[in-house]
Amino acid sequence: MKFKSLIAAFALVLGFSSVASANGLVRSVDSFDYLVDYSGSMMMTQPEAKMPKIEVAKTVLNRVTKAIPDLGYKASMHTLAPAGEVVAYGDFNPATLEEGVNSLSSEMPIFGRKTAMGNGINSIAPAYGDMARPTAIILVSDGLNNYGVEPVKAIVDNNIGACFHIISFADTEEGQATLDQIAKINSCTVMVNGMDLYNDDAALNEFVQKVFYDGLAKDALVLRGVNFAFDSADLTDEAKNILGDVAVLLKEDGNAVVLQGYTDSVGSDAYNQTLSQRRANSVKAYLVEEGLEADKIEAKGMGKSFKYDNNNADGRYLNRRVEVTVK
Repeated sequence: MKFKSLIAAFALVLGFSSVASANGLVRSVDSFDYLVDYSGSMMMTQPEAKMPKIEVAKTVLNRVTKAIPDLGYKASMHTLAPAGEVVAYGDFNPATLEEGVNSLSSEMPIFGRKTAMGNGINSIAPAYGDMARPTAIILVSDGLNNYGVEPVKAIVDNNIGACFHIISFADTEEGQATLDQIAKINSCTVMVNGMDLYNDDAALNEFVQKVFYDGLAKDALVLRGVNFAFDSADLTDEAKNILGDVAVLLKEDGNAVVLQGYTDSVGSDAYNQTLSQRRANSVKAYLVEEGLEADKIEAKGMGKSFKYDNNNADGRYLNRRVEVTVK
């Protein structure tokens, strides 16, 4: 079996859609939410486009939606200021999201509506708790916040455990400063200027790729679902079920593989190096039980990982993983 065909088969076993393998892509997030600033300042005119910022934002989001490959995502949409659900969480459906985006009006009042971004995040945060991880939250905003809880405090206090990506329509230093503060919460954040996505196809496609998917040609593939409890190298029942299917594919392929074990960032480098090796060894031992030849499997401890966000429990869990490389 050729390398790309084998990785495509892995993608199916690990929960990606058939379209993912057909397009040669794998999703880098399992779910996402459009979080749109619906405040009075977003009703004001964007000078370059000569239309309300919210109308430019709607065009950008519809362009983003059309560029997202069908890789089996879950999706939803909410507004800030006022906070509300526009599209309920469910299977990603471009037509449904576009309908939700188009339902936003540019006729909302400009004045007399204070912007409470943090309060809105507090209101919406419980919905984020039920979303499949990893999660991307696409925040579309001009950053103006003049009432209530600070947005950074709301995100941190709610331990949302998702990566915030920002499409900025800031036209004041104050607004951009607020968005910059949000961007610093997660090392994974992608922040772009909304007008760049409005005008430039290349910028839009780059943003979508960075946020939503990876190519299959990467050297290693994450064994999604083969994750470990804190300070543990024991395989869960879910992990064993996945590895059983992976073993079948590897036996059919016949190539040698490298298993790379990782930990989160908690603890010393030396301890985590040993723990990551134990995790790789656990996966190797199980694959050998399933009939693979031990001399065709190399187990390597890689130590700490920062692929996912170590600042929250969900990110640390995802870092406690094993990846596979075909030699």
